[in-house]
Amino acid sequence: MNPSSLKSRFTTRFLRALTKINAHKPISSSSPGPGEIFQRYRRIKVAADKSMAYSVRSRRTWSRATLWRLRTRSPRSRLATHARRSWVKTRSTRAASHGKEKKEDGGTVEAEELRELVPGGEAMDLCNLLDETAHYIKCLTTQLDILDRQECTSREL
Repeated sequence: MNPSSLKSRFTTRFLRALTKINAHKPISSSSPGPGEIFQRYRRIKVAADKSMAYSVRSRRTWSRATLWRLRTRSPRSRLATHARRSWVKTRSTRAASHGKEKKEDGGTVEAEELRELVPGGEAMDLCNLLDETAHYIKCLTTQLDILDRQECTSREL
């Protein structure tokens, strides 16, 4: 693997973060409860998001927006964001069932949905939004590939 590739940069950062998470793991005599499992899940997800954003560096709007969101949000506001996104998905599914609807400003509902999904997309014009979306999808695909390989490796051990 090329040491300067996105995959290798992400893998290095993510494995370092997982090592820190495992080092701070509390030793409990009983099986972990749902709250402890959820906290661990959140730490791993934040580590994966942060590793991917740092791997891309500040060249992309979505990576800067992700890092800013991770630095400035409290755990309670993250839960509120998750609830809001669930509502947005429900609303956008209803809007998608009506076909392509034009908005008053000339944009489409689909572009607005992309703006909500891509970090930092709210302030982008359509051309930049599509470019950032393509790069964001590429990075998410890379992240999934690495996580899948990590899971396969841990199963073999």
